[in-house]
Amino acid sequence: MKIVDVKTYVVGNPPPHFGGRYFIFLKLITDSGIEGVGEVYAATFGPHMVAKMIEDVCHRQIIGCDPFKIEAMWRRVYGSGYNLRADVSLIGVLSGIEMACWDIIGKELNKPVYELLGGQVHEKLRCYTYLYPSDSEIADDFYGNPERSAERATEYVAQGFTALKFDPSGPYTQYDPHQPRLEDIERSVKFVKLIREAVGTSADLLFGTHGQFTTSGAIRLAKQLEPYDPLWFEEPVPPENPKEMGRVAKQTSIPIATGERLTTKYEFARVLEHQAASILQMALGRVGGILEAKKIAGMAETYYAQIAPHLYCGPIEGAANIQISSCSPNFLILEGIQKWDNFHADILKKPITWEDGYVIPPSEPGLGVELNEEVALAHPYEGDALHLEMSTEII
Repeated sequence: MKIVDVKTYVVGNPPPHFGGRYFIFLKLITDSGIEGVGEVYAATFGPHMVAKMIEDVCHRQIIGCDPFKIEAMWRRVYGSGYNLRADVSLIGVLSGIEMACWDIIGKELNKPVYELLGGQVHEKLRCYTYLYPSDSEIADDFYGNPERSAERATEYVAQGFTALKFDPSGPYTQYDPHQPRLEDIERSVKFVKLIREAVGTSADLLFGTHGQFTTSGAIRLAKQLEPYDPLWFEEPVPPENPKEMGRVAKQTSIPIATGERLTTKYEFARVLEHQAASILQMALGRVGGILEAKKIAGMAETYYAQIAPHLYCGPIEGAANIQISSCSPNFLILEGIQKWDNFHADILKKPITWEDGYVIPPSEPGLGVELNEEVALAHPYEGDALHLEMSTEII
């Protein structure tokens, strides 16, 4: 079997844009007719440029290759252009390609990917969501409102969720890290307090930040949040210096979670070596793919760390997250976009199954999902904005 062609899809995510402005999908086509899909989580260039990068890498390194030879393919791309380092954009492209190869392999062998990576460990996967506004609410009014967030938390718990994430601690900027302002600390504590009072012990609270604080500032904030026992404090300092994140971890009882901006086993190894986090949030469309995530999960086991795959993306990356979670003994919890419904369901031929706060891993071969190409082509993204934009404000 050989890979003979690649197609890319830059899909606009309709309002309210939960999961990002757009999704970048690809499809690898083999000479036997089997096709595999993948998703790239790249935020550093415009999406149409990323699509061209996918095509360039495929034509240089992938077309004509055997999709079963994952390790050789991975090293070939990783080392291309005299690189051999964790280049976030290149590894994002590699992640989507590798994911599509696993989809092909699973379809050829008529097995889900998780059965090819040690076999299924978890029959259902605990899932969390961000606190999102309802359809009738103005987003800007909702996200700064702790009282309404507490009410919304009870609504999600009533749906079956047992864990909820929110990030009320203020702006993240190009000039981070900064000290949290007193108003940021006060608002953060109020959010956690009111949501904890609203849901009691029926749901874990996942306190999100975006690496915006200095080490001392993160410790100050963590001390204020400890009485409400969050399950985690996410990316409290920037991801570039895991030693400093380790200092935060040593100063708080709240578990530290990190990983959405990291790529490859090499960056995650430094997190573990510095005891910077006990919960690893690899994003499968950025980290280096499914096998790389499995290696990271294995490393994490030796430190008694757990994995909680990150999702601010589309459902193809989400499907890869499900595969790695299903076969990893140290899986903790899975991020979802609400109940994997709305456009995240529309873009697939068969939606991901969510039941009472859990995702049920698919039994279909490969990634277990199929991209609905008609829907993808009907929703082209024609803008030039990046997937996420940071503030230029100096705090």
